[in-house]
Amino acid sequence: MQVHNAPPSGWPALVLNADFRPLSYYPLSLWPWQEVIKAVFLDRVDVVDSYDQVVRSPSLEMRLPSVIALREFVAQDRPPAFTRFNVFLRDGFSCVYCNSGNDLTFDHLIPRSRGGRTTWDNIVTACEPCNLRKGGRLLKDCDMRLVRKPVRPSMPMLQAVGRRFPPNYLHASWVDYLYWDIELDP
Repeated sequence: MQVHNAPPSGWPALVLNADFRPLSYYPLSLWPWQEVIKAVFLDRVDVVDSYDQVVRSPSLEMRLPSVIALREFVAQDRPPAFTRFNVFLRDGFSCVYCNSGNDLTFDHLIPRSRGGRTTWDNIVTACEPCNLRKGGRLLKDCDMRLVRKPVRPSMPMLQAVGRRFPPNYLHASWVDYLYWDIELDP
């Protein structure tokens, strides 16, 4: 991953919680510049850093913010929503049977046809070939093993896993607030 001094397309701003930590690592918490300007004028955020780009109105000139911090702390202790994306994130975007990262799907450990429910501890990420191989059977019936067991993730757990997947683009003004191994662009 490289850090660039040129601004990203669309001039997004990195959004930090009131404690100056990103709201989310994956996906990275970014707001479009229009939402940022609105939040600045509604006094909901503080501008931490800005791009060189300026926006103007008839009575005002303002540099576009590149990093903002919320004025009110947003608690991150709520349980994460059960979504396909969060299941894939929990499992590191790889199959729990073979570690492949290609053609990912959901798999019910206890198939729905056998009373299995769609819950955190019964749903795993599986590649298509492994999912087809397992079919509607139990693991013990198809000689397959889990690389890792499914768990109900917490928000901090998902954030930690998300840090393993840095975005392709980072602006230099964001670097002090993110925690990845970063190579600066010359």
